[in-house]
Amino acid sequence: MAQCTAPSRGHRTASGAENCPACSSRGRSPYRSSYSYSSPRPSYGGGGGSSYGSSSGGSGGSRRTRTGRSVSYTPTEWRTVKPFTEKAGEQAQAHPERRDLFLCHAWPDREGSAKELNAHLKSNGASVWFSEEDLPLGSLMIREIDKGLRNSRVGIVLVTPALLKSINDEGVAEKELAVLLSTRRVIPVLHGVSFNDLNDVSPMLASHAGLSTAESSLDVVAAKVAAAAAALAD
Repeated sequence: MAQCTAPSRGHRTASGAENCPACSSRGRSPYRSSYSYSSPRPSYGGGGGSSYGSSSGGSGGSRRTRTGRSVSYTPTEWRTVKPFTEKAGEQAQAHPERRDLFLCHAWPDREGSAKELNAHLKSNGASVWFSEEDLPLGSLMIREIDKGLRNSRVGIVLVTPALLKSINDEGVAEKELAVLLSTRRVIPVLHGVSFNDLNDVSPMLASHAGLSTAESSLDVVAAKVAAAAAALAD
């Protein structure tokens, strides 16, 4: 019977195993074993960046809105939202007079998806600066927007096809976005676009973890944002 050469020569290479009379493909020993290595596959999460390993592992978090609605997050969503819950808490203590959220949106969305998102956020107890409601008639738009940005704890950017166009055209939304990005307190909410679409137009914004309505309704995403910004005790 052929003797295995592993104790003296080792099988660290394919040729080593092949040259072994007991373990080669020509041998018939019942003790022969094979080893395989699988490299990890990157999974693209909803946070705008690559995460290695399965996003289904671990556990997500949960929060509640000021209206008492309980919100659960997937592990990937919780990694996205948790830093903003901490920042919202810090801001609430340091600046209790500020609003929870500043809603940045493209001008064409003001009567559509932005208005809908604002309504959902408010129905979940969040205080929101929204241009359609907070820009006084005859006021200087840029000045009022700057004031709204300054007096809000966290910024939410509604990313739609119209917003991507506004960024390309360097419109008002693009200027708001530049200020929000400098604060590092911004949550992108993608609606009708993908993170790849956003990355093609604004890699800097795409680098910020965010939420998407691709698999949830706008109401559910709004509740998750409102709960993160509520600064309530767990």
